[in-house]
Amino acid sequence: MFTNESFPVVSEWAGGGGLRQREPILQRRKLRCRSGNNSNCQEFLCVFCAIPSLSIFFSCIPYMCIDDKLCDRCCRRWDTVIIEKGFLHLGGLRTALYNYIFAKKYQGSFILRLEDTDQTRLVPGAAENIEDMLEWAGIPPDESPRRGGPAGPYQQSQRLELYAQATEALLKTGAAYPCFCSPQRLELLKKEALRNHQTPRYDNRCRNMSQEQVAQKLAKDPKPAIRFRLEQVAPAFQDLVYGWNRHEVASVEGDPVIMKSDGFPTYHLACVVDDHHMGISHVLRGSEWLVSTAKHLLLYQALGWQPPHFAHLPLLLNRDGSKLSKRQGDIFLEHFAADGFLPDSLLDIITNCGSGFAENQMGRTLPELIAQFNLTQVTCHSALLDLEKLPEFNRLHLQRLVSNESQRRQLVGKLQVLVEEAFGSQLQNRDVLNPVYVERILLLRQGHICRLQDLVSPVYSYLWTRPAVGRAQLDAISEKVDVIAKRVLGLLERSGMSLTQDMLNGELKKLSEGLEGTKYSNVMKLLRVALSGQQQGPPVAEMMLALGPKEVRERIQKVVSS
Repeated sequence: MFTNESFPVVSEWAGGGGLRQREPILQRRKLRCRSGNNSNCQEFLCVFCAIPSLSIFFSCIPYMCIDDKLCDRCCRRWDTVIIEKGFLHLGGLRTALYNYIFAKKYQGSFILRLEDTDQTRLVPGAAENIEDMLEWAGIPPDESPRRGGPAGPYQQSQRLELYAQATEALLKTGAAYPCFCSPQRLELLKKEALRNHQTPRYDNRCRNMSQEQVAQKLAKDPKPAIRFRLEQVAPAFQDLVYGWNRHEVASVEGDPVIMKSDGFPTYHLACVVDDHHMGISHVLRGSEWLVSTAKHLLLYQALGWQPPHFAHLPLLLNRDGSKLSKRQGDIFLEHFAADGFLPDSLLDIITNCGSGFAENQMGRTLPELIAQFNLTQVTCHSALLDLEKLPEFNRLHLQRLVSNESQRRQLVGKLQVLVEEAFGSQLQNRDVLNPVYVERILLLRQGHICRLQDLVSPVYSYLWTRPAVGRAQLDAISEKVDVIAKRVLGLLERSGMSLTQDMLNGELKKLSEGLEGTKYSNVMKLLRVALSGQQQGPPVAEMMLALGPKEVRERIQKVVSS
């Protein structure tokens, strides 16, 4: 059905690792269709496995109708998975985000599978926190422990029977064997290796035990750990980010434990079994798992299963190149949420500092990230995260929300809550909670604040409570307090709220003319102190528009007569 036509192989240098070859993941080649079904029928090479793929438009039934074509195998069930322990931090969010936007770009499913097989490292509330934070970030999974789905359960501790079945199959074929080594012996092996400046590894002591020896050991220890027998030659595989890889793990590692004596699997077995039974087609995970992929492929091979496509993402590091650490309390998502940072700003900054997009730009929304994402543009270089830039990212996204009427209404409600929490009984006039007033504040200050919380900081307290200002403070600025006050009050009587900020600025400049010996800057300073009790702040004209003529009049009259 397809004409013979070769496609190019793209070669490029992998940093420090010599020449690598990458098949044309997006080197799409259009071929002439011979099906005769429809003049609009087009044939392409699959963007991931380079298998010829049929894309039929209009009256024919399509396999995929998107720009980047996929073969039937790749588009049948496009699922991605993130496995996470503990509370969700920025590194985990980035992995989840790349999985999410990758899945959504190709109309796939984003699956959250929770790893809880290491019973000694369980963190109370972590499972709920992960789903809560993914929903807060706007990237909820399609299938998860909370949401359920056709391939559940999605918590590994509830899938033990599947792992036991796979382990039994490996034992029967000789691909796995029981290990009776005590924790004390294994610890001694580790200490000895470290003392000799070697990488700790299991010495495969139990690998070649006879059936009689195994039977004798089982009589004394009926629940041994199970190890997987590593092959000397590991299969090569093409990572969708790092290109062709081969890691001879058997030459540097001992046979790994796949089932612990407590009946719980290790990650190596659990991820292989789950990916197979859940029908996972693509796995995007951190580059720290790149070497372990060789073990996983050997497990797939031993079980007779087809492995998914793998894409290993480079690490997300601090600005100085050091690793993000969970000991840094400020890298967890709850910290950012509590501090008033918007989900979109976090998604924006962790993609802006990395790769996968034609260009880095600030202010991208989630739909834009999905549309612009290109897996082939993810590089092998670690992403350096500069959190000092986060306020600026947040400012851009907050400004975008304020400019949207429906989003602005939500912000008004949130700001009302913040004002109530920050000032409470200090509010002399609860009219400041009026939605019209709060919305006016947001519109005037948009682009100037980085977080909604900024508006309840001491700098902006004058918006919600009247400052304690005495006449003496104004007299120290100018001797013409009464004249200035009279002119401002007259301006308010004539104009009310009909003036724009620019027009009010012009009127204030005219007002100061004719005040011999008083500079315009001193007039502004006097009015700013009278209205806010502060030496610095927004332009006086903006202050007056924000407070409204009635409140401005009352504040000026009060301070002048004090």
